[in-house]
Amino acid sequence: MPHPDAVKESGARPIAATPSPAVVFAAAGAASGSLSSVAFALIHAIVISDIWNTAVVLVAAGALSGASIGWSYGRLFEPSARSWLAYCGGYVVMLGLLGVVSVALFEPMTTMTALLATDGPPSELIEAALPVTILYTLGAALVLAGLVGWSWSAFATILVTCAVLVALLGLNVSVIGLVEIPAGSLYLVAEMFGLVLLLAGTHAAVFLALMRHRLRPAT
Repeated sequence: MPHPDAVKESGARPIAATPSPAVVFAAAGAASGSLSSVAFALIHAIVISDIWNTAVVLVAAGALSGASIGWSYGRLFEPSARSWLAYCGGYVVMLGLLGVVSVALFEPMTTMTALLATDGPPSELIEAALPVTILYTLGAALVLAGLVGWSWSAFATILVTCAVLVALLGLNVSVIGLVEIPAGSLYLVAEMFGLVLLLAGTHAAVFLALMRHRLRPAT
């Protein structure tokens, strides 16, 4: 008679569950978002002002933003370097157009000098712009979902990412039209969008490095 343990071990061994692409990409997105936030804080400190006292909040926001982008990408795309870069670029354009919409629709309520003198986020301006910001976020999600292949699932997935990015990165962009910016201070707007590009570019590049074994090359 065979040993009882031998009978138990003769069956097929269970296969360890592997995380879904969305989970793996969310983790890589969180890591790359955290690192890009550190780069953002470093350049901000050199070019504009020292913000290291908010480093914990910045890293947390970067991790959440990066995780959201990675998660939605993993749900919607066949992984490749080309589709990843295009997907990240779509959100950069979304944030840039939010600023354009703000300038087109709003009249200034305050000055750049008064805004820079405030301690903390411009809560009153954000609240004034909020209805337009919400409608814009919904519209951006509709457009991006249409570009990737419309479905309610794609729309819901992209809407989550749009909402996270607008809440964490886009609220300051949404109030640009409510601030009177003298011609001599336009460089501040250019610096802000330059930092957004730095944040997005660093995030995309670090993600590519972390996930190079899962992404087809951009050919």
